[in-house]
Amino acid sequence: QVQLVESGGGLVQAGGSLRLSCVTSGRTFSMYAMGWFRQVPGKEREFVAALIWNGGSTYYADSVKGRFTISRVDADNTLYLQMNSLKPEDTAVYFCALRRTVVFNPALRLGGAQYDYWGQGTQVTVSS
Repeated sequence: QVQLVESGGGLVQAGGSLRLSCVTSGRTFSMYAMGWFRQVPGKEREFVAALIWNGGSTYYADSVKGRFTISRVDADNTLYLQMNSLKPEDTAVYFCALRRTVVFNPALRLGGAQYDYWGQGTQVTVSS
């Protein structure tokens, strides 16, 4: 089993920054990709960013490109999401997710069953 624990959420004014962390533990010997998703009550969970663990290729939703940066630290098995120039529409619960096996990379944007493990989420609120 693998456990994912997000942290770093909070309340920030528009234009501000936050850095989210996702610590992985357990049987982490097989990790193909990790991603960040977000969800607002009453809406579908949406893709934010994804990263190929070995190789480092990254993918972003158009809505966050140029403002958010996904990265990882191998030694700590930790995934990060640096969020700059935050907007009120970025308000959501942010989830990290892990996929163990290789997949056609565009599928990483789909969320759901494309990932094997999910964290519990961390709330990000951006005030105007």
